[in-house]
Amino acid sequence: MIDTLNIQVNKILSSKISQTNFNDLPFGKVFSDHMFMADYQEGEWKNLQIMPYAEISINPAASALQYGQAIFEGIKAFRHANGKISIFRPFKNFERFNISAERMVMPAVPEELFIQGMSQLINLDKDWVPSIEGQSLYIRPFMFATEPVLGVHASETYKFIILTGPTAAYYPKPLKVKIELNYARSVEGGIGYAKTAGNYGGSLYPTKLAQKEGFDQLIWTDSKSHTFIEESGTTNIMFVINDVLITPSTRDTILDGVTRNSILELARAWGMPVEERRVTVLEIVNAIKNKTLQDAFGAGTAATVAHIAQIGHEGELYTLPDPTGRKFSNKVAKALSDIRYGIADDKFGWNYLV
Repeated sequence: MIDTLNIQVNKILSSKISQTNFNDLPFGKVFSDHMFMADYQEGEWKNLQIMPYAEISINPAASALQYGQAIFEGIKAFRHANGKISIFRPFKNFERFNISAERMVMPAVPEELFIQGMSQLINLDKDWVPSIEGQSLYIRPFMFATEPVLGVHASETYKFIILTGPTAAYYPKPLKVKIELNYARSVEGGIGYAKTAGNYGGSLYPTKLAQKEGFDQLIWTDSKSHTFIEESGTTNIMFVINDVLITPSTRDTILDGVTRNSILELARAWGMPVEERRVTVLEIVNAIKNKTLQDAFGAGTAATVAHIAQIGHEGELYTLPDPTGRKFSNKVAKALSDIRYGIADDKFGWNYLV
């Protein structure tokens, strides 16, 4: 526990914001001036500080490098028209962060450390929150094991860091995706529901193979039979069939996405039928063939709503309805955007004002 959150602040001597082209922001390559950092030692969180963004030193025997104890989250902050800055649903990400920590045998991060550390960091770098439509400040909290030991057991020391950086859209165009029927992202009883680094490391090779075939991303299927759709490469996945919003139900192989949850809440508030259940590949392929599939999109913090334009399956490439004419995904994308930017009333209490 942390009785008093005392964060030491060491400001950068000269900001690099003037060197940043906000009209050309590649995702995840531009970082703000400062970062938040804390150390877990002797059973407690210590050395809370905000410092200039810079490289850090790490012992080559650190447990994270040897045995993969590393987790992260993705969050966004938005600038409203009145100049105020809000973080979208950070408490949901906080909850999931500690779910991941428990699965990876890592210490829980206290709520005040997670939220206040993030808020103070953004306040210090508030000029980095874009005012251009469609842009936001991406926030990356992460934790990794630091104990220098070559032995397979949970580390006794950890480092928690928060990075931020302005960003534009993750996917600039609708996606061409392939249903993966050989490799698996996660397995039952595994760590698929945790946002841990290894899940993404293991996905890189099959994604690379798909990209060589001209696809942007994969749709992952279950590891046992490859008959059930689970999620996409960087997002949860959703379909609209016969005016019903359908998405795979969360389980230990699927990440419980914050954007996914937000979209489901909006759909239900609008009175739209929603089904969270197992979804078969055959059901989706048949719905495409008989033209009852009206919409398909990915849902995630980085991507928000990512339209799927084409789906590849067993050598066949299926073209979906034109994204510009899709009713639900465009409506929900606008609704989320309006809430995040303070244009619409935040009826759900999702915005956390900094």
